[in-house]
Amino acid sequence: MWFDTHCHLHVVEEEVAIEGVVRSAHAGGVFEMVAIGIDVPSSRRALEIAREFGLRSSAGMHPNSADGWNPQARTEIEELLRDDVVVAVGETGLDNYWDTVAPEIQVPAFRDHIELAKEYDKALVIHTRRSLEGALDLLEETGPPERFVFHCWQGKIPGLERALEMGAHISFAGNVWSKKAVRRVPAGRYMVETDSPYLTPEPHRGERNQPLYVADVGAAVAAARGEPVHDVARNTTATARRFFGIEG
Repeated sequence: MWFDTHCHLHVVEEEVAIEGVVRSAHAGGVFEMVAIGIDVPSSRRALEIAREFGLRSSAGMHPNSADGWNPQARTEIEELLRDDVVVAVGETGLDNYWDTVAPEIQVPAFRDHIELAKEYDKALVIHTRRSLEGALDLLEETGPPERFVFHCWQGKIPGLERALEMGAHISFAGNVWSKKAVRRVPAGRYMVETDSPYLTPEPHRGERNQPLYVADVGAAVAAARGEPVHDVARNTTATARRFFGIEG
């Protein structure tokens, strides 16, 4: 049984298509997913999808949408965070790859999301692209929440060691960026995700990514760690359930 800890189901345009994606995932042994929001409308939609299909969701503002972060947006995100189906704040963070939102706008938004994760006792889902050191600096400055994950890990080993020392979880997506990093993260601190519909893993490159393919991500992680696939499936699912505070 697999747990896709990060998928963007709101990008699937039609309700029938969403149902098909979820059914396919279930047929392939992927029974748990977190539908990730990137702004207020998508966070609201992620919650609707999660309620309809028995999943979980997140609520927050992606750094490339941070120019929409304001008191009204914060109020609306907080309303969503009060729902028990919403298990995480984010995705949030910093992005220095796409030159769309200035750092002086991204940083205060990220800082607010860190505060919200603490206030509502939710996991924090962090996006970093060419921005890991800045994100780690801000987390050290503010103090991280109890539970936080760097999704779609792309950093180098020194950054990984720093993140792990701070107590971070690490999530690997379809690119499985560094086999050395995969091996370095201790059991109970790593998870798997698709980031679908993006980052389609092998052997499905050229197709639209979907939660079903988290099993392929897990297989790549298992190969890198030299562990049986079923052990990685069991361990990452257990880790994800603990991380997101899911009981049962």
